[in-house]
Amino acid sequence: MTGPVVVTDIERADAATAAALGVHGVATVHEAMGRTGLVGPGIRPIQDGARIAGTAVTVLCWPGDNLMIHAAVEQCREGDLLVVTTTSPSVDGAFGELFATALQARGVRGLVTTTGVRDVVDLRAMSFPAWSGAVFAQGTVKATPGSVNVPIVVGGVTVHPGDVIVADDDGVLCVPRASAADALTASDARVAKEEADRQAYRSGELSLDRKGLRGLLTDLGVTYVTQREHLSAAGDEPR
Repeated sequence: MTGPVVVTDIERADAATAAALGVHGVATVHEAMGRTGLVGPGIRPIQDGARIAGTAVTVLCWPGDNLMIHAAVEQCREGDLLVVTTTSPSVDGAFGELFATALQARGVRGLVTTTGVRDVVDLRAMSFPAWSGAVFAQGTVKATPGSVNVPIVVGGVTVHPGDVIVADDDGVLCVPRASAADALTASDARVAKEEADRQAYRSGELSLDRKGLRGLLTDLGVTYVTQREHLSAAGDEPR
């Protein structure tokens, strides 16, 4: 189907899988997925310390127009995360406290948007986390049709409705719905490995040895010398 559309019956990733990915966080899941799915650094959190994940309800709006966000609220359910972009770049404040109130009542976990947000003090006070392209008080109109629950591009990453979105202070990550379970298995394994590393480092072991990096340094031509040897080679003398 072409033209503006609201898709009402999207398939979502498993809620428990999404929640578990959220516990692991963006950096861990990103590494576990082979460093894929990371939204660009232009989408930043408006708060500190939030770490969430949810299933994407996607919104495509016209620049400076938030009509389709109003339409999207009806399509949201508990465990979702609203993901918004525009047909061309816009940082107008398309989202604020009233939207957050409506979404929070439906169990929505947060917002990711390429647009601007406003009412930031209120959003923080009500613990509704948001990641946005800007904080900007400029308002929007409600005049132009767009679409809900269609594939959209956010920070260079294609987000399909029902994908898992993980977001924290490190940024935003999209985990495709079809690979969410595999991503969780890989993330679990990475967390176990990192815990073993952590215990080793606490006992004094060096990462150079644990990760077998000394041989790599040698292969790359890195040598160890004393300060006197280094200064002498440079034609200088120790002071």
